[in-house]
Amino acid sequence: MKLFIGLDVSLAKTAVCVVSEHGQIVKEAETESEPEALARWLDELDGSIAAVGLEAGPLSQWLHRGLSEAGLDAVLMETRQVKGALKAMPIKTDRRDAEGIARLLHLGWFRPVHCKSVSAQETRAVLGARKALQQNMIALEMSLRGLLRNFGLKVGAISRGRFEPRIRELANGNPMLETATEPMLRARSSLRQELAGLEKHVRQLAGDDPVCCRLMTMPGIGAVVALTFRAAVDDPARFRSSKRIGPWVGLTPSRNQSGERDVSGGITKAGDVNLRRALCQAATVMMNRGRSTWLRTWGAQLAQRRGRKIAMVALARRIAVILHRIWVDGTIFQSDAAPNTV
Repeated sequence: MKLFIGLDVSLAKTAVCVVSEHGQIVKEAETESEPEALARWLDELDGSIAAVGLEAGPLSQWLHRGLSEAGLDAVLMETRQVKGALKAMPIKTDRRDAEGIARLLHLGWFRPVHCKSVSAQETRAVLGARKALQQNMIALEMSLRGLLRNFGLKVGAISRGRFEPRIRELANGNPMLETATEPMLRARSSLRQELAGLEKHVRQLAGDDPVCCRLMTMPGIGAVVALTFRAAVDDPARFRSSKRIGPWVGLTPSRNQSGERDVSGGITKAGDVNLRRALCQAATVMMNRGRSTWLRTWGAQLAQRRGRKIAMVALARRIAVILHRIWVDGTIFQSDAAPNTV
């Protein structure tokens, strides 16, 4: 008898539901969210395990790797689709979620998700730490601006290097303001120093990677964008065509068609939000400050016809296609003429 296993993963416990090939619930249980514990529990089942499904999430890639190493056919399921299907249940519990995942697996109504390699996850961890430091530093700066604004003290437009002297200049002579701003300035200085060290490490990672070096031959693509693209795609061979990158990263228009109604909306925003944001930033840099290339000319002409926002999204999508083609072909960006393959 073939068995389909649904796992609803949480931090401490995982709800397990076993469904037979005839759609009947064979067994339900709760076990620790550890690959070894799950593998031991599944080994005790009476039957042939066809597949083990779990929703993509923070712990899922680690569990997927452990279950795969144990010889089980583990499948990562696309989060948006699973959540949409489970919303049909009037009562939401971990047990019912595990049952819903098992039934989706049994019916085949799911979209598999690529499990990223360890190196890709490590790169994403470094980029995530950089982003966290950057956001916290910006939050401190905004808090300092708001704190002084209550007293009519305006920081104004100023460079990062001049920010700390400007704050001290405005708070000078007021002991209470000096007491409030000094700890925040010290925390900002520490964050800025750590961020600079992490930025240097990111540039070194990109410089030591031959794929990133080729990707950075395109204007507007720096170390952060190249590493983000490399870590998100991970394996370029999983895309049969470079043009599939656009829909995968959520940069294609959404569509809602029913009967006489057929509406094209904004972009789908599916996939990796960090990669989508990085590609849009690269497109903005290319359009505003990049050197003259056929790609920038194409984006400028599109902006004249359709507007800057639509042109920016289209340029970001085309950048993703070209980056994938550069990776697959082992070439560099040609700034003089557009290739026929794009």
